Amino acid sequence: MFTFQSMTHVTVLMALTVYVLLFFSLKRHPLYPFHAAGAFVQELFTKRKYLLHFLGIAVILFFNKIEISIENSMVVQHADFTPSIYRLEGEFVALFQKLFENSYLTAGLSFFYVVVFTAIMVASLFLYTFEGEHKLFYAVCYALMINYMIAIPFYLFFPVTEVHAFNPNVRFLMLDAFPSFETEYRRLSDLDNCFPSLHTSLSVSMAVIALRSRNKFWKVFVPASAAIIIFSIFYLGIHWLTDMAGGMVLGLLASRIGLRLAEGRSLLAGARIGR
Repeated sequence: MFTFQSMTHVTVLMALTVYVLLFFSLKRHPLYPFHAAGAFVQELFTKRKYLLHFLGIAVILFFNKIEISIENSMVVQHADFTPSIYRLEGEFVALFQKLFENSYLTAGLSFFYVVVFTAIMVASLFLYTFEGEHKLFYAVCYALMINYMIAIPFYLFFPVTEVHAFNPNVRFLMLDAFPSFETEYRRLSDLDNCFPSLHTSLSVSMAVIALRSRNKFWKVFVPASAAIIIFSIFYLGIHWLTDMAGGMVLGLLASRIGLRLAEGRSLLAGARIGR
């Protein structure tokens, strides 16, 4: 079975996946993915607003990274809400996992959870820039920031432990495909950063925004990937059904607000041009 060897291996696969996604999105021309990346870099260096929005993403991702340290240093320890969620859901995830488990599905879903999830967000920024859909670029930036800004307080004050770490009937199948996950990838998210599911919310946000794109491949691939990633959070034994529901609501909310903010920017820009 395919396995991830290290985070370096994951990073290389992410870069290759971004290239492949852009290749299929941009008329299957081998150089267009590089042109898209170049257009993105050019916009960062020539448009201040572009740079500020990108820096906004970087800042919120930094706060997400240090959230674990903040949580561990908090004097007041908040109650664990996992038992309440287990009483509500019971063995749903355990039954779901046992129904579908096989080695090929484990490898494929782990790839989507670890690699494709991030590659879609990166490729979206490149694609929308290259195709001149700047409104969608801004919408992605706003949606990413809103998702994290709402999720981080929940992680601090509403801790919910991942299913596999709470329920002995659930296996953490990710370890079959990524044996060093706990020592390498885990630094990006703590075990009790479960509600809402950011893999769900961010995937849903990217899907809603992709549906506004003129790119036919992207309008189909991103929503399909969101469905696969949501399937993977249960299959791999990571999230509760409640986490997914919270992530769905957050993703829809963040994308709608992001699109409205982006449309507001476009209207203002058009008004200035009209004058």
